[in-house]
Amino acid sequence: MRTSVIVFPGSNCDRDVKTAIERITGRAPAMIWHGDHDVPDSDLIVLPGGFSYGDYLRCGAMAAHSPVMRDVIAKAKAGTPVLGICNGFQILCESGLLPGVLMRNASLKFVCRDVHLKVERADTIFTSTYKKGDVIRVPVAHGDGNYFTDAETLARLEGEGLVAFRYCDEKGAVTAASNPNGALANIAGIVNETGRILGMMPHPERLYESALGGTDGRGMFESIATALAA
Repeated sequence: MRTSVIVFPGSNCDRDVKTAIERITGRAPAMIWHGDHDVPDSDLIVLPGGFSYGDYLRCGAMAAHSPVMRDVIAKAKAGTPVLGICNGFQILCESGLLPGVLMRNASLKFVCRDVHLKVERADTIFTSTYKKGDVIRVPVAHGDGNYFTDAETLARLEGEGLVAFRYCDEKGAVTAASNPNGALANIAGIVNETGRILGMMPHPERLYESALGGTDGRGMFESIATALAA
């Protein structure tokens, strides 16, 4: 599986996701600098977490206009799968590849802890090793994870089944108390209409093996590896 991880100034999860992909697939990703103009032919492009450009203007706003993003957007529109995690989700929204925006957490505080997610879609290349309704535990670490969009877009996301993950409690109940950032409808991750672009705030790459304290994030990368090896 050929993977490209885009590295921006301020990325801090690029090596985490690189290691997760390498250990699970056996092949190291290419690390692509934001100032490059081309992404090599890839089976998967990853926009990692971090604080690209120091989160100036808005989180992900400057990164969305990096030279490399022209090719990322073109390849995404041509069908190359793209995974955006945390800051990567923000960049996907700012670049127009996914709808909505990630605003300041409702608490106005940085949140860094494990959360529970309900798997809403198990039929995408990112989630096929899970079952719909599964509850998984993964970390969040963000100050701007409050997903918001207009009522019409929310109705479309819900109606077309484009919500991939929701924040929930350990029993799977989707409640206000289980929402770490105030995200609309407890949305933790969404896919585009083709299911080949996923943006999510939580970090599956931080819990993919027992030495890290859990393996619930591993299914994400195993799903991708299985789908793209087919």
